[in-house]
Amino acid sequence: MTFTDKLKEITESRNSLLCVGLDPDRNKLPNAMKDDPDALFLFCDEIIRTTRHVAAAYKLNFAFFEVEGSKGWDALERIVKIIPPNVLKIADAKRADIGSSSEKYAEAILHRLDFDAVTVNPYMGADSIKPFLQWPEKGAFVLGLTSNPGSRDFQHLQINARPLYKRVIKEVVRWNGNQNCGVVVGATHPGDLEGARNLAPDLPFLIPGIGAQGGSLKAAIRYGTDADAGMALITASRSIIFKSSDYDFAEEAQKEAESLNQQINSFRTQKQSALLEI
Repeated sequence: MTFTDKLKEITESRNSLLCVGLDPDRNKLPNAMKDDPDALFLFCDEIIRTTRHVAAAYKLNFAFFEVEGSKGWDALERIVKIIPPNVLKIADAKRADIGSSSEKYAEAILHRLDFDAVTVNPYMGADSIKPFLQWPEKGAFVLGLTSNPGSRDFQHLQINARPLYKRVIKEVVRWNGNQNCGVVVGATHPGDLEGARNLAPDLPFLIPGIGAQGGSLKAAIRYGTDADAGMALITASRSIIFKSSDYDFAEEAQKEAESLNQQINSFRTQKQSALLEI
């Protein structure tokens, strides 16, 4: 089964496009566990326990684990193992390098750690991305139009009268021979989502920027999903996992995840019925 097939099967069977971002910033963890040496694992374990019934995917942000050194890496390895097999595991690592280095990154993340997919940076070109695409069952989400304010510094530069991000997305479509490519397109760019989807009508989109970054959920569903209101993962991190900083953090995360999933599915139903207007 290709990665794209797996994503489609999971999102349809679970009736969810929700991707819960695990960004365990130690400074924002509940006070009761902030100083625990095993805080990252304990926190993520509780978040997974209370959101696993609505999540189609979990996206682990490597920065918050790597900053902890070997203990953070140990926590990451253990967290991957407790994510249910019918939920996608995405490494938000933004890797890519010369071919031999990318080979090792791909092997480490997609096989040693057994993630289903990884985010990658296309700046170094096709040969830096190719190693991540060698296994059809493993996916790579290529940064297309990111959700941060600085994305306009380069991604909107005009190349032959078209913004650079559109050239990137066209290339990703061309790289998709194994049906395992996806694109990262931020919800903070609602005016560009439709054009991005038109360039890649069948590719999975990973859509960050909902929640704390203020992206439009309605626009993300209207323009970022495919013709059947699927083939996308809507990512929310801080707005879910840090909904509360008290003892009830896991229960509050559950409520927020359930609410967001309901909103997503409501907009999907409207799109499928041709009733969703912006």
